[in-house]
Amino acid sequence: MSTTTSSLLSSGLLATIMADESFRPSEPNSLQETSIPSSLIETLLIKRLAVVGVSSGRQLANDLCLPFAVLEKMFTYLRSRQMIVHKGSAPLNDYSYALTENGRDRAIIASRACSYVGPAPVPLMDYVLSAEAQTIRAESPKRAQLRNAFKDISINESLFESLGPAINSGAGLFLYGEPGNGKSTLAQRITQCFGHEIWVPHAIFEDGQIIKFFDAAYHHPSQDDSDTLIHEAAFDKRWVKIRRPTVVVGGELTMDSLEIRHDPNSNVSEASLQMKSNCGCLLVDDFGRQRIEPQELLNRWIVPLESRVDFLTLSTGKKIKVPFEQLIIFSTNLEPSDLVDEAFLRRIPYKIEISDPTPKEFHVLFQIYCEKFNCEYKAEVVNYLLNTHFIKSERRLRRCHPRDLLNQIRSFCVYNELPMEMRPEYFDRVVKSYFTGVLNKKSSQPKNELKSGVVSQPR
Repeated sequence: MSTTTSSLLSSGLLATIMADESFRPSEPNSLQETSIPSSLIETLLIKRLAVVGVSSGRQLANDLCLPFAVLEKMFTYLRSRQMIVHKGSAPLNDYSYALTENGRDRAIIASRACSYVGPAPVPLMDYVLSAEAQTIRAESPKRAQLRNAFKDISINESLFESLGPAINSGAGLFLYGEPGNGKSTLAQRITQCFGHEIWVPHAIFEDGQIIKFFDAAYHHPSQDDSDTLIHEAAFDKRWVKIRRPTVVVGGELTMDSLEIRHDPNSNVSEASLQMKSNCGCLLVDDFGRQRIEPQELLNRWIVPLESRVDFLTLSTGKKIKVPFEQLIIFSTNLEPSDLVDEAFLRRIPYKIEISDPTPKEFHVLFQIYCEKFNCEYKAEVVNYLLNTHFIKSERRLRRCHPRDLLNQIRSFCVYNELPMEMRPEYFDRVVKSYFTGVLNKKSSQPKNELKSGVVSQPR
């Protein structure tokens, strides 16, 4: 460690930098401090060697996310049992190791019992404590955080008045309204209202079972994790610092995905979706269109929504108690009262309607997307689009229309080697293919409201 960093540590500055973290896993200094059986670490080592063939001790320690100093005695022990042998010297007073015949036989038996090869897991209780310490309900985002999270999308100012308290409560909410108005986009941005990254384990160990937890589809490592000063302060590498997760599930949601899923062939389990969303947001998109009935989901979650704990079953039959610490958001095109009963609605106390945009907001949306498409915004062309293809056809405005129509214009211009620009004839062309037979419902917006927004460019 450098002299500068040592002085910072001694002065307490590093502690100040880390003060925002409610949980930070400390690096284990011995096998006992890993809180998992040494036999498990032994089998992970020989299974890893069976995969790579030859590896240095430091590389094996890196693969298992454990300190090299902690594993040195394990290497000596495995050599004394003739499981591994030296294959040569390695830098930094290290050796290269390979399996013996006995070691290979042991690795085969271990792989048949459990094929997991990866970072060493953490005990379930350590994960439970981490989730409780990093709960999203401990934060209270204010108006400034909401504005920052939604800064590059158009949102009605009045929506902040209802959305803000709902997010602040952490109690869960329904976002409902017509399709194409950005409910899913809003839900995914809500996680950004909560600051600070969180720590999650690669895997969890309980009752002899390994449960894979880290999921690259939902867990995105923090960009500042490589910061030199923070990096030099040792932490347990079995944990990953990530941005608060947003887990999105749609029509593919099944009851099985809400339980710990066990693969009998590999004897490895995987955490449920709600576990992966802990300390973040869980978005149930298109609620009411899943393979399972809304009432089934009600029966499954009615207790966790109330008590903030969930009970899951391991492959051994053991019931485990895990935190249910996430902001649950239901996004639906249907009326919430048509989907679930009063008991469920009471546990999701906030119901927020996402309405159609006004003509003025339609202009703002075009301004936003013109910048993204590197195209000059022309208010008169938007007015032409509104008058010709919305008012006359009595089509309802949707927030997705500016993005989708400009995307089709870009494809048309690229194909014909034309510059990307807003032209009335371009909109005439793409509107025909975009709306025909798809969005032909009559508008519920009064004509005079539409007309009032297209006479001149909004300020």
